[in-house]
Amino acid sequence: MPLDEIALEELGLAPRWVRKGVQGAVAEVRAPREDDAATPVPARAAEADLADAEAQAARPLGEPPLAEVSATEARMEQPEPTEPHRSAARTMSPAKPVPPASDEPPPLTEDDFAWFDAVAEPIVPAAVAPAQTGAAARDDVATLDWDALAERVASCTRCRLCEKRTNTVFGVGDREADWMLIGEAPGENEDRLGEPFVGQAGKLLDNMLRALSLARGENVYIANVIKCRPPGNRNPEPDEVARCEPYLQRQVALVKPKIIVALGRFAAQSLLKTDGSIASLRGRVHEYEGVPVIVTYHPAYLLRSLHDKAKAWSDLCLARDTWRAAAGGGQ
Repeated sequence: MPLDEIALEELGLAPRWVRKGVQGAVAEVRAPREDDAATPVPARAAEADLADAEAQAARPLGEPPLAEVSATEARMEQPEPTEPHRSAARTMSPAKPVPPASDEPPPLTEDDFAWFDAVAEPIVPAAVAPAQTGAAARDDVATLDWDALAERVASCTRCRLCEKRTNTVFGVGDREADWMLIGEAPGENEDRLGEPFVGQAGKLLDNMLRALSLARGENVYIANVIKCRPPGNRNPEPDEVARCEPYLQRQVALVKPKIIVALGRFAAQSLLKTDGSIASLRGRVHEYEGVPVIVTYHPAYLLRSLHDKAKAWSDLCLARDTWRAAAGGGQ
């Protein structure tokens, strides 16, 4: 291109090229008319299109269209985003599509119940909820006979111990015995067989009874404070003892023993409602439901502490003397 044309183009004085036929149309549209105010909307839109065509035609050759120039200028006017803005732009997730409208409510998630967990009371299993304690439970059990009581214990759901048991351990022996031996709670073997004092501890107990001229099932009834095995052979909780005690009270009322021997610390504390040690409870006559109570060691403890067998024998002798006094000089 010659230098003079370049200079004219830089000054904006270069000749403008108009497409053939456009110049006449632009002139016709730009001519003032008296009925311009009454021109309908479609005609005005046509005039705007012709004005755009005239502007595009008037631009020098080689320049981009007006639409592209406007977009470029708009981008140039916007400020350069700072580094935080760039980071936000990179981390911003795309908008989620809006799900179609539906009459059914959306499914609930765990987050929908987060507020409820903070204030909700612990959920009690349906089988445990109706359990009764205190006077109401005792009044309910106090009228049962042996068979009804055994059925009630077998299906008992008063406490949470029912969830882990294999069998309930109701009791065995002479139901009209003078002697009643009460242990703590069933162990693993008792839970499996449904009978109190089996295994090595049961054999030792049989030997202790034989020394008194007694035998299991002959003038002796054996039961436990708790009828279900606590997990891991732990000590029963106070609420578990309270829910199970009406069964033991009814057993004592049905047997009508003349002497009770509490075997072990937990059994003694549960029967006598005390937290005293077994050493402080031994050697004295206590009372439960109007029946004399003698406290001695549990046979399982004597298997580990042989030196206390002599103390246990003295406890059994005290129980024999107390029984004879209560029986009015019987054997």
